[in-house]
Amino acid sequence: MTTAPDAPVALRAVVHGRVQGVGFRWATRERLAALGLDGAATNRPDGTVEVVATGPRGAVDRLVAWLREGTTPGHVTRVDVDAGAG
Repeated sequence: MTTAPDAPVALRAVVHGRVQGVGFRWATRERLAALGLDGAATNRPDGTVEVVATGPRGAVDRLVAWLREGTTPGHVTRVDVDAGAG
């Protein structure tokens, strides 16, 4: 069973690569706002960035696609995603 595009979900993603000190968090916060999502992007001690977001499934899916597509600041090598119904 798939979830409707407007069903609320929560996302936690850990973004790996060169994502600290390059404007990645700022750009991610801008993308969250543009998609109408609540959330944050936070540096972690291991050099990754944790992204949390809540909102409609379709918008969260677009955020994940953006994180993975390679147009973010820095260089993303991997995105580990944990998403579930809100």
